[in-house]
Amino acid sequence: MFVDMHCHAYRRPPPVYPFQTPEQVLCRYDALGIEKGALLPVVSPEIYLPQANEDILDMVTEHPDRFFAFCNIDPRAMTNSARAPLGDLLRHYRDRGCRGLGEVMPNLPLMHPMVQNLLYHAESVGLPVVFDGSDQTEGDFGLYDDPGLPQLEHTLQRFPDLILFGHGPVFWSEIGRLETPGERASVFRLQGGQVGCRPSGPIREEGVVPKLLRRYPNLYGDLSDRNPYLALTRDPEYGPRFLTEFQDRLLFGTDLCSPQMPVPLVDLLLEWRDTGKITPDVFHKVARGNAIRVFGLG
Repeated sequence: MFVDMHCHAYRRPPPVYPFQTPEQVLCRYDALGIEKGALLPVVSPEIYLPQANEDILDMVTEHPDRFFAFCNIDPRAMTNSARAPLGDLLRHYRDRGCRGLGEVMPNLPLMHPMVQNLLYHAESVGLPVVFDGSDQTEGDFGLYDDPGLPQLEHTLQRFPDLILFGHGPVFWSEIGRLETPGERASVFRLQGGQVGCRPSGPIREEGVVPKLLRRYPNLYGDLSDRNPYLALTRDPEYGPRFLTEFQDRLLFGTDLCSPQMPVPLVDLLLEWRDTGKITPDVFHKVARGNAIRVFGLG
């Protein structure tokens, strides 16, 4: 019923953070009604130990009917400069079956020349890109952007043939107008854990996300992790309208990292379909149809 555009797995669980094995992912997929999913490698040292693209390709080879592969390249790779020939790597992995690039999340500005070089090559090679964002330039992971996402807008203008998937709190917090810039993301506490708040309550005024989606056809929405769920459910009238308006550019995802991670979006989409808040056609596109089209899974 569902195709997952965003999932993580390791063949051997690494230390510290309990990432799941592909077999554990498939158990969750069976329970949630997910037919197939994309495995995205983690390569940014800001968030975790780098994972090899070959690790992802091996897992896909072992379960070709249930997984498809993304590759991931740190923009600092191959010379740590804005002239790095990253297209050579991207073509190699595209030709080995990778359907996208990501999750891109070094803690650099989105408009940093090395990040822009990576996106230039992704557009040239024809790979859609999933990126995570941050509202900080130190002590975090994710590409930094300012309130209002001007760096994202300039990137969309520079690369009109590149599909960019907005993902994470910095993107989804701006579905409505922010009350304060600090609502965009959480911060790590010095004593451990995170603190912060997310926008809540009815959307009295639209934020930049729906405006950018209307203006730039190369912007798509990654509905994985809890942030898009919170964005869609904070206003039960606006959420279904948002899904309906942008039905061709929103893709279901889980962002599963650990075996116990909840995926509330499954029940939400089913409920909205069954109660008529979204049509069966909208449900089909968001749940699986768009992923099949964008990633060539037919």
